[in-house]
Amino acid sequence: MIAAEHPVVPHQSESPGDGEGKPPEDPRRVFKRRFITATIIVLLIGIPAGYLLISAGQSRRSGQGKAEEASAQGLREGWPSKMQRRIFEIPIPGNGQGVQYYETNNWKASRMYAKFRTTSAGLDRFLSGMGTGRAALEPDTIDISQRDIKITGWSFGAGERWASTTHRNTKPRPTQTVTVNMTDPASPVVYVVSAATP
Repeated sequence: MIAAEHPVVPHQSESPGDGEGKPPEDPRRVFKRRFITATIIVLLIGIPAGYLLISAGQSRRSGQGKAEEASAQGLREGWPSKMQRRIFEIPIPGNGQGVQYYETNNWKASRMYAKFRTTSAGLDRFLSGMGTGRAALEPDTIDISQRDIKITGWSFGAGERWASTTHRNTKPRPTQTVTVNMTDPASPVVYVVSAATP
């Protein structure tokens, strides 16, 4: 074979699309693309997570604030609503004076605390409205618990004439614990704790 039969073709450079692929990217462009990707990921994950943390914190502070407010408020002047009186079966007589009340609720029980001054006849109406009577009052006793005394700030000091009764109802009706200051029989002061459990 002679040289003329095999022409020599000069070597040509490979086209950009052949061989190993794309030419190397500019390092600045790579950094920019990675930075944008990282920023998008942070925004997609970070913002919702931050929102959840803030919401949880606000909710917890709100709940604590409400509990502190209720605790600090304690007994408030005025009459409980008709619905509250009906639910807790506290028939405060119409001539009740200096009426104060306070309601608490949790998953174990709901309680209504009430205090008022009335007349001797008003005390009888109150007791009969609950389904009991003056004969149920046991002299020289204070049935209201230390826990309830601490919550209300009530004081049952010595040197006063006290009488108490606990009127139990079938659930879900409430149980009322009543303590009466009988020092002035014509103007007794009634303290009542009505507890309803689910």
